[in-house]
Amino acid sequence: MAVHLYLSLAPEALIASMLSPEEFGVYYAVGSEKKAHGQAMFFEVDPTFRHDFFRVDEGIKRCVPHEDGAPKASIYISVYRVLEHVPLGALGTLYLTTQDGRTLGLDAADRCPVDEEGLHLYQEIAPVHPLVVSNLGPCAFFEQIVKNPTSLVSLPATCFVELRLGELATDPERGAVRDLPYANMDHLRQCLVDIRTKRIQTKMVDRVSPAIFAYRMTKSGIFVGNSSEAGPRFYPLPDTDALRASHYNWWRSANM
Repeated sequence: MAVHLYLSLAPEALIASMLSPEEFGVYYAVGSEKKAHGQAMFFEVDPTFRHDFFRVDEGIKRCVPHEDGAPKASIYISVYRVLEHVPLGALGTLYLTTQDGRTLGLDAADRCPVDEEGLHLYQEIAPVHPLVVSNLGPCAFFEQIVKNPTSLVSLPATCFVELRLGELATDPERGAVRDLPYANMDHLRQCLVDIRTKRIQTKMVDRVSPAIFAYRMTKSGIFVGNSSEAGPRFYPLPDTDALRASHYNWWRSANM
């Protein structure tokens, strides 16, 4: 059986597995007693990838079928500083798995979207996962926290998603909340007002926000990059009409 390499984002880990991406998504979201059930996000990594920071060959060697012939579901190679040591060129399809095991694969786009004006809400996913508001678009936000940090706090790599703000992106004081599911809405509004009225470009909304987010709240897609390569790389999420037409079961599960 072939051995796959997966970079899990929540939690951050490099894993060897004999399961296909769809099978691994089911296993990781609902099929393991070692972790709480819930959605999963992971990249498939080039199986030829090697780095001195990881004992990849040893992990693959240990990834053998069980005595009854069943495939080995997971061998953890590393759970520490994974994202920063895997180059963008080794990252393949990004898989988003719902809490009941429906998996959607996203391929990287040729380029990042043009940064839009207005206010933005970012959920950082790995290696840290605060919830942050900013007046910077995704590419500029990435530049500030990874490539050219303006504060003492910076990251060697990051993966984050931009979440929908609806009317709050242009009118944080009076904009209608509608279907926005975010907790402590008054606090979020105030953070957005601060970004618009003070001489700051980013503000933390929640420093201990879970890395998991509601897929339906994704504005455009997921971004990943590091300090040593041009980036970020962009994985667009299809729009609602495309998801309903071509990935209905996943979309329905993501909205449960």
